[in-house]
Formats: sequence, structure tokens, C-alpha cells
Amino acid sequence: MLYVPFPALTAAERLARLAPIVWETVAVPPDAALAAGDLAGVPAAFALEMRGAEPVYRITGRDGGRATVSGRTGARLGPVGAEAALRLAAGDRPDARVDPVERDQWTVTARYDPLRPFHKVVFDDPEGTELYVSAVNGGIALDTTRFERAWNWLGSVPHWIYLTPLRARAELWRTVLLWLSGFAALGAVSGLVVGIWRLRLRRRYAHGAVTPYRGLARWHHLFGLAGGLGLGAFILSGWISMNPNRWFASSAPPTALRSAYAGTPGPLGLDVGRLRDLAGPDTRSLRFTTVGGRWWVVAEAVDGPRAVAPDGGPGPDAAALAAAAADAIPMGHLRAAGLLGAYDAYWYPHGVDPRPLPVLRLRFDDPDATWLHIDPRDGTILQRLDRSGRINRWLFDAPHRLDFPFLSGRAALRNAAQWLLNLLAAGIAVTGIVAGWRRLGRTVSTRAR
Repeated sequence: MLYVPFPALTAAERLARLAPIVWETVAVPPDAALAAGDLAGVPAAFALEMRGAEPVYRITGRDGGRATVSGRTGARLGPVGAEAALRLAAGDRPDARVDPVERDQWTVTARYDPLRPFHKVVFDDPEGTELYVSAVNGGIALDTTRFERAWNWLGSVPHWIYLTPLRARAELWRTVLLWLSGFAALGAVSGLVVGIWRLRLRRRYAHGAVTPYRGLARWHHLFGLAGGLGLGAFILSGWISMNPNRWFASSAPPTALRSAYAGTPGPLGLDVGRLRDLAGPDTRSLRFTTVGGRWWVVAEAVDGPRAVAPDGGPGPDAAALAAAAADAIPMGHLRAAGLLGAYDAYWYPHGVDPRPLPVLRLRFDDPDATWLHIDPRDGTILQRLDRSGRINRWLFDAPHRLDFPFLSGRAALRNAAQWLLNLLAAGIAVTGIVAGWRRLGRTVSTRAR
């Protein structure tokens, strides 16, 4: 899990698979596309990009509704069939086939629900590549390789108990993990307490031993003393990650906050020629986003996003972003704003999410003591941290992932610490299982006799 995360289509991978926009084929302006999409309110996401040889506007409403509108004809496009998905993902490659997928091991979570069903395009290449094309909008939602799938069967799947029939039922899965990790935490903590109680450093046992046990039990005791605190903290923080009793708020900004931050803008008022001028060369996706009731155009290329105003002026500045965020949190006032140029205790690399720098941090004095982290390049709210989220950062991220400030920026040192703690935990587990199995075997034999 340290080296092969659970399969996901990153923003960089998605952009790399998109072709640059072919402006000669674009004939429909964004306002007309929004009207054809017929989704209520200001869209949560709105972008122009290529789908095969055709430009399309992809629109997502605040209520989760989705529409795909042809940038060539202005018609709202329907679902994508298997043959079309094969052409979109594989082109003319003869080594590909397509399989229907509603839900499988790698698309089990609810985040994929708006895009179901999928056409899984399987390639006969050395990497064993599989691409999941959404039948809803024809976009690639996920890519996996044989290497990722194999290692995740040994890593993320057993660790998170990501078995498809169970994980597809989110509340049942959460309940099962809460109880399993709760009992495991109780076992680890009680074992550590007993281990410390039986340790003697002054009035030692016979022959100067610090432990009363012999053989395998002695090794279990010593491994537990060396690694029990780390194992107990790891299991207990895993239990906390399941958010018992809903103590902790999600770091994802809620829909109401996003809507208030976006505001209610008027029409974009851009024709296709103006779009082309704003996009610049090699643009793979042209996003239209709103902040504080104003439209911004974000040109996304492989080297990153670039935001401009519809009139060609610069993108939103820190003051405009702070003003829009302040309007979105009516129960509090903005108390501090700062541009972070380096990672710190609350903004740090997180798994496959590299977390961009610089980032704008806004602190409010509302009842939840909200912090917002905003990408100054395009105004996107990247994270919302309230008081409970900052507490959860120290109760979960720090002990479970070793996301301590002195380790977060030192990948080699952090991985070395992970290896050490995991090897100690493995020693505890293996010696405990073997000793328990032997004891069980002796008990069964005695009762049989």
C-alpha cells in the first residue's frame, strides 16, 4: 500500500489521455451548450474537451445530474454503446475487447455511481491495461494495470476489506469495519497492558530475565513490548478512520458551501473565436468555473491549469477568492488569510494526491472554526477543515499514516519508519497466531483423550 495505491484515474493521467481541442470542429458557444444541457442552476462542473474526434461539453449539475452536449452540433448526446466505447478508448488497435461492467472490484465505491454502467476496454498489452469508459458520458473514469490489480489484492483489498459484495453496501461495510477494528484495538491495547505488567526491569525473573515466558511466548512478549504501542495506535486510529458516531466532519466541501462560493453569475457571453483565443495552444480541457458570481475560464494543459477572465484579464486574485469564501460562510468572519509556499502540519502530501503549492489558507471564526484551502490558480476549494477535522488529522493521519510534520516531507525516512513498525507488528502477529494455534491444538488433544 505504500508503493502501489488503490487504482484511480489521477487528474494528470486524465489530461494525458485527452487530445488537444480541435477548434476547427467547435461551433457551439458555452451559453448555448448550457441551455441544451437543461440542468437547473449554476453547474458544479462545466468543461469543453474532445471525445474521440468530436468536441463535447460535459456538464454536471449541483444535484448530480449530468449532460453531454456536442460542441459541433449543439445536440444533447445520449448514452455511449459498447462499440463507441471501444473506438474511444482503443481507436484502431486490434488487441482490445470490451466487457460490460456495472460494478466490480475497482469501481465498487459510490463515487462511481453517477457514471455507471461502464464499458471495460481490455487490452492485450504487456501491462494488462484496462480502461473503464462511462456509458453515461463516454469519458474514461478509471484505468488499471495488471501490476496494480495484483498488488492491491495483497494490499488495499484485504486491509480495507474491499470485497465487492460487502463494500457495495456502504453502511454495512462501515459497521463491519467498526466492530472488527474495535475488537482488534481492544485486543492490542489489553495485550500491551498485560505485557507491560509482566515486564520486570528491577526485580527480575530467574536468571535475570525481564520476561517470565519461554520459547515462542517469550518472543511474543518482547515483540509486543517493542512494537505494541505502534500496533495499538495503528489499529485504534484505523477504528477512528471509520468515523464512529459521526464525530468528524468530511474534509470535502459540502454542496451548500460550494454553491454559495460559486454565486449566481450571468451568461458567459463568449463566442467560439473568443474561446480559442483564451484557451491557448495544447489545451486539453477548457473549464468554465464560477467564483463569487463571476465566470472564469480555466485552460488545462499537461503542464497545469491557467485561469483567465472572460475578457482576457488575469484570473481571480487572493482578495476575490477570500471575499467569495467569506460570503459562503455567513455565520463567521474571515480572521486570517495567507498564501502557503511550503507544506505544514495541516497541508501536506497525501497519498496519490500531491496537493499543489502555493495554496491559499483562509481561517474563519464561525462555530465550526472553519479553515479553507483554495487553489489560487483556478479558485477551486481543495479542502475544508473544521475543528473536528483538525482533531481527526492528529488522531488518524498522524498515527495511522505517520503523517507527522517531521516525516511528511521526508519520504525515505517515513517509509523506513513504516517498515520498522510493520515488521514489529508482523512479529507480534505471527508469534501470537502460532502460539495460539499450538495452545488450541494441545487443548483439543487433551479433551479428545
